Amino acid sequence: MAKDRSRTAFRETPLNGRGIRLGIVVSEYHADVTGAMLAGSRKEAQRHRATVGKVVRVPGVFDVPLAVERLLEREDVDAVVALGAVVQGETDHDQVIVHAVARKLLDLEIDIGKPVALGITGPGQTLEQAVARIDRGPHAVMAAVKMVLALRKV
Repeated sequence: MAKDRSRTAFRETPLNGRGIRLGIVVSEYHADVTGAMLAGSRKEAQRHRATVGKVVRVPGVFDVPLAVERLLEREDVDAVVALGAVVQGETDHDQVIVHAVARKLLDLEIDIGKPVALGITGPGQTLEQAVARIDRGPHAVMAAVKMVLALRKV
């Protein structure tokens, strides 16, 4: 089977993120997954020479937007990375949560004018799929750094 280059190509070239200050909000639900996402995100920020100034841990993905808003309001934060994993249960609860949170994060990004990178996986995923998607945390960090750099050119 051919190797999926879309994932590896994303990480090939480090960016010059010197001076970029990131905040990270991470859900504690499915902590084994989100903890690994956070660890990878910290390494990715370091690789791009960005600084992770503040990490806020919240109980679940539903709780992420309020913490993201507080970080976006800080003068010492240029962008926020939201991390979490929502696993499908017996109802459509996962669909409702992920769609509502993603929409609110987009609204916050537009209203406050600072990037919010979505590193929340789901809906409709199994726990095994969530584990396989741990790299979405580092991808979100790279997206945040890219957005700050892009906005500095506008």
